[in-house]
Amino acid sequence: MQHSKIVGGSTAKRVLNCPGSVALVAQMPPQAENKFMADGTALHSAVDLLVNDGDASAYSLLGKTFNGVVLDEDHCEKLKTALALLDEVDPLEQMTFNTETRVGFGDLLPGVFGSTDLIGRIANRAIVLDWKFGDGVAVTAEQNEQLMFYAAAAMRTPSAAWAFDGATEIECVIVQPPMVRRWVTTPERIRQFERDLVQAVKQSSLPDARLMAGDHCRFCTAKPICPEMTGAADRAIAVKIDNLDKNLISDYLKNADLLETWITSLRELALSMLESGARLPDYKLVAKRAIRQWTDEDKAKVALFALGLKESEVLETSVISPAKAEKALKKRKIALPVDVVVAVSSGNTLASVDDPRPEVLLLGKQLARLFKLQ
Repeated sequence: MQHSKIVGGSTAKRVLNCPGSVALVAQMPPQAENKFMADGTALHSAVDLLVNDGDASAYSLLGKTFNGVVLDEDHCEKLKTALALLDEVDPLEQMTFNTETRVGFGDLLPGVFGSTDLIGRIANRAIVLDWKFGDGVAVTAEQNEQLMFYAAAAMRTPSAAWAFDGATEIECVIVQPPMVRRWVTTPERIRQFERDLVQAVKQSSLPDARLMAGDHCRFCTAKPICPEMTGAADRAIAVKIDNLDKNLISDYLKNADLLETWITSLRELALSMLESGARLPDYKLVAKRAIRQWTDEDKAKVALFALGLKESEVLETSVISPAKAEKALKKRKIALPVDVVVAVSSGNTLASVDDPRPEVLLLGKQLARLFKLQ
């Protein structure tokens, strides 16, 4: 399967998230093929042969050699399942398709290309399908960068554009025995992916291209030299901090202390006004988070002992909190009795009017204020 050294289907997610990885990967030696990679390439070649030869069966390839791999019964069973899953995508055998098509972005992204496993068309739906024969992590089709890369590139490739001409839907399909995963999207979503990819590729050529660690690092060959992985990025930040003007930062802190005092006083004033019944545009009074308390500690002790808790579990300097009691009872699969607990707010606080918490009603003060105005 061919792909470019800048970005391909299998590396699209990494380059989109970490454009700086392109330059790092270019410094690494070519990746040696392991057994799993050899198996994957062999099965891709075998399934391509079977799809294009409708009369051949999976087990007819038993003992045949592909990419130096002799297919055994496990291989053939995977191929058989893969073909059955393809029937789920095209149950009426209406699909027109091509396999192993080289697709690229032309002048938009020179040198960026890849090879699709299968592209097809059923009615108004274009189909981009990728075979996955690994037994490890399940690959999802939804928002799959590899499939979107192939779709975007195919739309710009004359030999593949027929599958997308006039299509109103694009279906991305992952066939990974024993599952098929499908996601239907739109041509506009693929065009947005293309715009994002162009920006990432442009940024990858800059000397300070963004580096970002994440799950896209899983198969990146540059991990041994990546500053995000080795800690060099953190050390670079430390060097920059060392070069900052210490006196200036100290002056800023003095201003920050004054500003924080002013902000605290302002909040206290606003809270006092609201609690007195005044109205402030865009703000309201809400209750702070309620904390559970015992309605009666003596009754709570009796109830907890009756439920099987020991004295050492129930008593500290006083009766343990409802939260601790609930945790202790949970080990015994017993619910905390609701009749011995009440949730009590520790007071009121200031919040914007769009805060989802209900506004506190101070009926006495609001009525007093109303009568005073009359």
